[in-house]
Amino acid sequence: MPKIHLIDATYELFRHYFGAPKRRSPSGVEVGATLGLMRSLAALLRQDDVTHAACAFDHVIESFRNRLYAGYKTGEGIEQDLLDQFPLAERATSALGLTAWLGVELEADDLIASAVARWESVGDIQQIVLCSPDKDLAQCVQGSRVVCLDRRRDILLDEAGVHDKFGVGPDSIPDFLALVGDAADGIPGIPRWGKKASSQVLASYGSIEAIPQDPATWQVRPRGADALAANLNERRQDALLFKKLATLRRDGEIAQDWVDLEWKGVHRQEFEELCRELGETRLPTQI
Repeated sequence: MPKIHLIDATYELFRHYFGAPKRRSPSGVEVGATLGLMRSLAALLRQDDVTHAACAFDHVIESFRNRLYAGYKTGEGIEQDLLDQFPLAERATSALGLTAWLGVELEADDLIASAVARWESVGDIQQIVLCSPDKDLAQCVQGSRVVCLDRRRDILLDEAGVHDKFGVGPDSIPDFLALVGDAADGIPGIPRWGKKASSQVLASYGSIEAIPQDPATWQVRPRGADALAANLNERRQDALLFKKLATLRRDGEIAQDWVDLEWKGVHRQEFEELCRELGETRLPTQI
């Protein structure tokens, strides 16, 4: 039975922009991140267990979450050289013969979560592998059937791994991020609610909604429980908003069925034309 590999291509593009050498195309355009993405995807596709795959992009940086909370992440401060490579990266994915999902109203992670929701119960699929270290995607993990893979560090996160890393199960990840905060997404969290206290309380209650207002009735007693309760009671509505921001949507439109994600090779003419445009001579001989 095949595995389905779902790749957070926006993360990959950012990673290669800041981690790969800068590179100018013959026309003088910065393309280093796009080339890094292409080489990374090519390496993935050479693995024997990678037969069905898709990439998800933030086609625009803003999403519906920006209407819910003004402090949510935007494209402000992102280098223009990086923004300009998004269309190139999307073209590269297509040229490689991979399905690409482009998030506009939803984000790339929402599209990946929507694909998981659609195919998690399909008996013909051995495993769904979410290729990203993004904390948000940990909420999609199910046993060893739906897992997260940090390709850069070669770390596979199954449900037991989520518990070990965060101190809570996948269902409580949005609550955890709401309390602790997520700087990458512009979620500030609730004051004094650090990782240890948040995981301890959520391990007992599961969700923010279930945490009693009176700390004297708590089943656990983290350090500074009275102050934790006071801060949460004062900002409970903020916490619930942050939870909504951290909760991935699972109703995104996925046009393909899982069998359509089978990789059958690059679109040779398109791929070679793009490589010439980027000044890349090695990849066409490697795929």
